[in-house]
Amino acid sequence: MSFDGIFTHAMVRELNAQLVTGRISKIHQPYDHEVVLVIRARGKNQRLLLSAHPSYARIQLTEIAYTNPDNPPNFVMMLRKHLEGAILEDIHQVENDRVVHFTFSKRDELGDLQDIVLIVELMGRHSTIVLLNKQTGKILDAIKHVGHSQNTYRSILPGSEYIEPPKQSQIDPFTISKEQLFTLLSTADVLDSRYLQQHFQGFGRDTADELATRLAQHPNQKMAVWSDFFTDLKDQVTPTLGLKKQKEFFAPLAFETFEQKKNYATLSTLLDAFYGEKAEKDRVKQLGNELIRKVDNEIKRNQTKLAKREKTLKDSENAEDFRRDGELLTTFMTQVPRGATSVELQNYYEENAPITINLNPALTPNQNAQKYFQKYQKLKNAVKLIYDQITEAKDEIAYLESILAQLEIAGPMDIEVIKEELVASGYLKQKRAKKNRKHAPSKPERFVASDGTEILVGKNNLQNDQLTLKQARKSDIWLHAKNIPGSHVIVKNDQPSEETLLEAAELAAYFSKFRQSAQVPVDYVPVKHIHKPNGAKPGFVIYENQKTLFVTPEETLIEQLRKNGTA
Repeated sequence: MSFDGIFTHAMVRELNAQLVTGRISKIHQPYDHEVVLVIRARGKNQRLLLSAHPSYARIQLTEIAYTNPDNPPNFVMMLRKHLEGAILEDIHQVENDRVVHFTFSKRDELGDLQDIVLIVELMGRHSTIVLLNKQTGKILDAIKHVGHSQNTYRSILPGSEYIEPPKQSQIDPFTISKEQLFTLLSTADVLDSRYLQQHFQGFGRDTADELATRLAQHPNQKMAVWSDFFTDLKDQVTPTLGLKKQKEFFAPLAFETFEQKKNYATLSTLLDAFYGEKAEKDRVKQLGNELIRKVDNEIKRNQTKLAKREKTLKDSENAEDFRRDGELLTTFMTQVPRGATSVELQNYYEENAPITINLNPALTPNQNAQKYFQKYQKLKNAVKLIYDQITEAKDEIAYLESILAQLEIAGPMDIEVIKEELVASGYLKQKRAKKNRKHAPSKPERFVASDGTEILVGKNNLQNDQLTLKQARKSDIWLHAKNIPGSHVIVKNDQPSEETLLEAAELAAYFSKFRQSAQVPVDYVPVKHIHKPNGAKPGFVIYENQKTLFVTPEETLIEQLRKNGTA
């Protein structure tokens, strides 16, 4: 389901109950289209997410942790200037549209009370967040700047007068009179979802389908069905994640059109469940695209280098042929005509059998002979290094493919960790940091098994090396997905229970390239059997005396182990 006007109405009621009279303590803008307001209300800090994402625009409270950029964007600086310490007075939906006004009060530098409105317009790719001075009606700033050349109806720029989005002609279903409603329901030729969307404001396709289905089941009780539906939206909200035609949908009620249903305590927890992974994958794609392109290019460069070296190795097998041709040309110099492209001579290495030798017509017979000797000497010298160079290129490709695998399974917070490794390995340049600002190296993620045993997971190759070779005790248990790129996992126990070992194996499988697979093989062994070859790339180790478990990673278990680790 889309975040339509009906869902917006229910969400505004929920947020009003939880946030109004709360005070803003912190403001962050973790991504280009999202703002997080930390509001102290009802005795606790609550994170309000306002998203103007083209695909995932929404408002909700969230439990998902977001990473904040080192340099705050201009928009969040403006929000902090006007809203830090402000009191949330009201949350108001404009009719039944997807436009929500958050009204705040705060005293300015002179001590005068001023009203500031944060307007969130949830309209697909036109979604935006606007900071407005209520008294003047002027825009203070917006998360997306839209000039007159982009939109002739209105400009969304600092200093411009705020103009509301175009009004819809449909009727607000929450304020319609009974007489008008009766006329519309009873005079419809076909009372289907399309009719509802054409005549009533704020109905997404899924909500319209649900109400049309209920009306069709009781054709003689249309007014009662309508009344019950909207009464439930007011008094009996049941946040529901449903499945319909193999697709997931969310709704403020347990829709009868859903084939499978799962209920949640609040609309916000429902949206965390629905959008969490989808939005995260999109952010990873957005944040990681540059890194993926960089790594891809490095892999292609090394594959080209490897192909050339393997060709040189193959050519070196014919090095003796070049020496032979050079010696034959030298021996029978007088029989070699000038300007010829080839010559046939007797090969005394093979009982004087005739042999044809190709020539460069621009060179003298002696120069042609020297050319063959040069080729022989070059290949002879190259073969001394070529095996090492081929091994080096293969190791480089394997290492880069491990980085690519990490990017494929990374969360938004892992991208910076991987970037950190690429900078340390020399693939990316270090951006100039602000003076006196030092960044500590990132640390492995901590999980806790069901029996309380600590489990650590490296999220990039630098962390893997640090974790396995320096942080772990020799008696700790090391796990890794077998023969595939993935994280190093350390169980901080020399004799873990079978349950803990299986949970750690699921972590190793989940944080590997095969996280979506069933029956992933995971090797485990005490750390004392792990060795790193001299000069090996970060994250690469060899081991012996291992045993293997086969597990199917389950995301619910991973999340539970993560929660245990942060408790």
